[in-house]
Amino acid sequence: MNTYTTEQPEIQLIGVSTRTTNAEEAGPNGRLPGLWEAFFKSGMASNPGVTNPHRIYALYTDYESDVNGAYTTLIGHETGGEAAQAGPSYEYAVIPAGKYRVFTSRRGPVFEVVPEAWGEIWAYYKESPEQRAYTGDYELYDSVNGNPDHMEVQIYIAIK
Repeated sequence: MNTYTTEQPEIQLIGVSTRTTNAEEAGPNGRLPGLWEAFFKSGMASNPGVTNPHRIYALYTDYESDVNGAYTTLIGHETGGEAAQAGPSYEYAVIPAGKYRVFTSRRGPVFEVVPEAWGEIWAYYKESPEQRAYTGDYELYDSVNGNPDHMEVQIYIAIK
């Protein structure tokens, strides 16, 4: 998997969210599949306050502790702020400005490459002296050329 380090500015998002844990997501009652379904049913990309509607973000934030604790996931789009008032089912979140290690998945079915990439990320941080910041990590999907059966995903991990 290819990686590089970058500095990212703050990014404002609007989307749908849930609170979960990695242990819960590994079992049959994971909440993330339902969250993705809610996101796609929302029609959020056509909201006038959404910028770059072809870019879909899955933000992991409000970490309780580390990889073992609870966290909030928000799936949505960039906004200039206006969309934050769009409706009661949308929530607002901010990807914090900071330093990120970017991991690029292989190309393949999205339901395979994303969990595979996270497995590699967790293995990387078991061995690496680099420390995760747990301030806000995110997956970035570009749906312009996004065939879900042949997708490449970038995962941004906040680092200290």
